[in-house]
Amino acid sequence: MLKKKAVPAASRPLLPAALLALTTALTLAALPAAQAAQPAQATTPSAPSAQGVKDWSISTAFTLPGEKVYPEGIATDPRTHAVYVGSYADGTVYRALPGRSAAEVFLPAGTDGRHTANGLRVDPRGRLWVTDSTAGVAVYDTASGARLAHFEVAGSDPRFINDLAFTPDGTAYLTDSVRAVLYRVTPAQLAAGSGELEAAYDLSGRLTPYPGRSFSLNGIAADPAGRYLLTVDMIAGDLHRVDLRTGALSRVDLGGGDLTHADGLDLAPDGSLRVAHNTTNTLTRWRVNHDGTRARLVRTITDPSLQIPTTLSHTAGRTLVVRSQFDKGGPMGPGTPGTFTVAAVRGL
Repeated sequence: MLKKKAVPAASRPLLPAALLALTTALTLAALPAAQAAQPAQATTPSAPSAQGVKDWSISTAFTLPGEKVYPEGIATDPRTHAVYVGSYADGTVYRALPGRSAAEVFLPAGTDGRHTANGLRVDPRGRLWVTDSTAGVAVYDTASGARLAHFEVAGSDPRFINDLAFTPDGTAYLTDSVRAVLYRVTPAQLAAGSGELEAAYDLSGRLTPYPGRSFSLNGIAADPAGRYLLTVDMIAGDLHRVDLRTGALSRVDLGGGDLTHADGLDLAPDGSLRVAHNTTNTLTRWRVNHDGTRARLVRTITDPSLQIPTTLSHTAGRTLVVRSQFDKGGPMGPGTPGTFTVAAVRGL
């Protein structure tokens, strides 16, 4: 396995403004300090439900090789059930095959000049998309690992390409956490093989004002019917809706709740929106109404064994959650991480 040579992300010279933005975003306006992350456990005791029955659990799905992985993104290939995880520290992409307790290196650190691997998604045709927060996104053949296409943001202004989602027509939408815009890559652009990432929607003027703000949009999800996108402002805790038919931008009514510290989003066809809240070691599930204008909080799971969860991927019966350990020598502060793992959560 490839041994990690990268120093913790906070000390790397790459894109210092965006890196500072990430650190600030993870700590800005924090709720009371999250409990210190604990070493991965085989199973975490579950809180009882209203009926006194333990109805959720957290276990370890698989481990990631390396001493400074600091994983961020995750994606599941629905055809093969292989799971891909990206390293924020050096851009390595790992693959965990079904039934294996340990992942392997799929794309080594620095592949195609990539510095980070933030958002990961496998599209309906089995192509793996990997964002590099410092540049853009690359698309890979999951069978061979060959790069099929790549798209980058022009210019040298600060940017932080974070997460992505696909609409049914095959278009990819990506968030920029510094510029507060959504980029778009159409099937025609993908067929061309490369190009410039251009902003499709600018949400900067829609954000709730916040003192010292330098970070905003993070996770993104697409309505399976192709009507709208949902993207979260992790600082203000707002969920924004983009109408794909009209281009209208609006804020989702969260019924008095909020999505502060929200990172990765997963929207299921039944309207269940699952969310990873990083610094509070929390996962939530929301019920989104039929047109994506309102959402109601259904479940909250908070546990230190989540170890700063950044993103998640839901499949039948379980939700895979990245344990980033960003607070153990990563972008959130000094320390020594334990073994890097991905958690399997049941009952979310």
